[in-house]
Amino acid sequence: MTDAGIAAGSIEAIGDHYEIVLRREVECDRATLWSMLTDAEHLKNWLAPGTLEPGVGGRVSLDFGVSGTAIDSRVTAWEPPAVLEYSWSSDEQPTRPLRWQLEAGQGSTDLTVTLRVPGDEDPAKTAAGWDAHLEMLLAAVAGVPIGFPVERFKASRAVFQQQLASADQANR
Repeated sequence: MTDAGIAAGSIEAIGDHYEIVLRREVECDRATLWSMLTDAEHLKNWLAPGTLEPGVGGRVSLDFGVSGTAIDSRVTAWEPPAVLEYSWSSDEQPTRPLRWQLEAGQGSTDLTVTLRVPGDEDPAKTAAGWDAHLEMLLAAVAGVPIGFPVERFKASRAVFQQQLASADQANR
């Protein structure tokens, strides 16, 4: 999907869940981006305050405060600086695997984020939220952290909703 400045992304229904894939070209090397994804000092500038313990089995704890969302899960894949995976969930919530893949580009890093969410959740809202947080990540990498871009979230959600509606029409 590319629409009105919304970066490439897709949502696909697979069995009882949706798979969301978002891609970005990030203007830094993989080691720098890896640090942005795993270091508590960086996480708070684009995602949420919290910690991510290194290694498979390490605890992931993020607190989104005002929204009431808290993440408390374990790292399921750890291959610095290429692959990081954990669940975007806590305790009794359904598992929502979140996978970060970093590939070296020409003076940049190609980032692919893959997230699976249960079929009874709103995948357009989830995709739009991650699209917004990736914009925050890009700004933090550039040294200019920004707050949550609400207008981008709204625009992105509309694009993803249209993508889902088109896919639904095509499957009828």
